[in-house]
Amino acid sequence: MIKKIIKRTFDIIISFITIVILLPIFIIISIIIVMETGFPVFYKQKRLGKNSKEFFLYKFRSMVKDADKIGTLVTVKNDPRITRSGKFLRKTKLDEFPQFFNVLKGDMSLVGPRPEVKKYADYYIEDFNYILSKVKPGITDWASIKFRHEEHLLENEKDFETHYINELLPKKLMLAKNYADNNNLFIDIAILIKTVFVVILC
Repeated sequence: MIKKIIKRTFDIIISFITIVILLPIFIIISIIIVMETGFPVFYKQKRLGKNSKEFFLYKFRSMVKDADKIGTLVTVKNDPRITRSGKFLRKTKLDEFPQFFNVLKGDMSLVGPRPEVKKYADYYIEDFNYILSKVKPGITDWASIKFRHEEHLLENEKDFETHYINELLPKKLMLAKNYADNNNLFIDIAILIKTVFVVILC
């Protein structure tokens, strides 16, 4: 119980400070998106949260409107649905920044397994139920760092959606299970520092 309180307090403080500091950048990104492709600025999608309950995850929209209705839910490098500004947002991970609001709301944590859509989670639902019974999904985790170039890994696959389901997702789940069973504030801080490092330098 104490560990959960510490983690939640840490999430609230860091996410609030981050939003305040980056608010000017949020505004600039929003203006660029509207100028290029119009509204909406944000993209929202249902993902599995704590105890496998669905919630709306928010991102800056980096693809054309209704992209999920004209293609797969998995994205590869050079996907024609990605906008010009979207390429930069995805490369720098700036498209993920609205998820700090998800953290403030309590849907997510700063560190935790990346939230998955139900369509793909259903292939391994027992694993997801186990993981999400223990921890909330997060903005980053060990899998986010290891597979930070996921779009590149999938681009040469003929059936990249099947490859994601059969090859990448099980590997992510293995790391997620390990985190669910072994996590604390020091591990979270280490993951956050590593994430900042790879985003800036890689």
